[in-house]
Amino acid sequence: MMKDITIGQYFPGDSFVHKLDPRTKIILTFTYIFILFFVKTFTAYAFAFLYLYAVTKIAKIPFKMLFKGIKSLIFILFLTVGLNIFMVKGETLFQIGPLTATKEGVRYAFFMAIRLVLMVMGSGIMTLTTSPIRLTDGIEKILNPLRKIGVPSHEIAMMMTIALRFIPTLMDETDKIMKAQKARGANFEEGNLFKRAKALVPILIPLFINSFRRADELANAMEARLYRGGEGRTKLKELKYESRDFVAYAIVLSYFAFMILLNFIPFVK
Repeated sequence: MMKDITIGQYFPGDSFVHKLDPRTKIILTFTYIFILFFVKTFTAYAFAFLYLYAVTKIAKIPFKMLFKGIKSLIFILFLTVGLNIFMVKGETLFQIGPLTATKEGVRYAFFMAIRLVLMVMGSGIMTLTTSPIRLTDGIEKILNPLRKIGVPSHEIAMMMTIALRFIPTLMDETDKIMKAQKARGANFEEGNLFKRAKALVPILIPLFINSFRRADELANAMEARLYRGGEGRTKLKELKYESRDFVAYAIVLSYFAFMILLNFIPFVK
C-alpha cells in the first residue's frame, strides 16, 4: 500500500503537459478541484473523469498510476460514504439500529466519494508531470505578489516542495521498516483496533528517527551549498509563459465552464 501513493512522485516525459509552465498546471489543477465542489450531476462528474483520462493520454502517463493513489484512500472513502449515508436527512431507505440511511444520503455520499477520488487523481497529474524544482519555481512565482505584505514566498514554496518530495521517500522507509518487523514476527493485521495501533509503535519510532536524520542531512547539505533563502537568488531557467500555456488555459477553462453549465440543464442528471 505504501508504494501506491503517487502524490509527490515525478514521471519524466517530453509531452505537451510536461512542457507547460508549472504556474499553468498549478492554477488549472486548483481550478479543477474548485470546480468539483460545484458539480452536482452524474453527467458532469463523467466529463470530469473524461478530462483526467484525456490529460493522462496527452501526458503519456499510464492511467493505472493514478488509480494506485486511490488504494491508500480506501478507509477514508468508506468512512466518508458511511457518514454521509446516515447523516443526511431525507427519504428513508433502511435502518441499522438507531442509524437511518436516506435516499438523499446515498446520492450525496456517492458524489462525495467521486469528488475525493477525482481530487486526488487531478493532484497526482500535476506532481507526476512537474519536477520538484519547477514546482518550487511555480509556487514561488504565484506567491511573489504576497511578498509586499511580508509573506516569505520562496521559503513557503521550498517547504511545500520538500514536503511533497519526501512523501514517496517516507513511504518507502515505512514499507522497509514494516517488512523488517514482519520478518521478526510482527503482525499488523490481527487483533482489535487498539492492538493494531499498538503494533504500529515499532514502526513509528524508527520512522521518526529516520525522518529527523534525513532532515538534518538535508539542512547540512543546503548550508554546505551556502543556501541563505530566496533573497538575491537567481535562476538557471526563468519561467515565462509561451503560446501553449495560453492554449491550455483557453481549452481547459472552456471545458470547466461547460461542466458548470451542465448543472443548469434540466434534463441532465
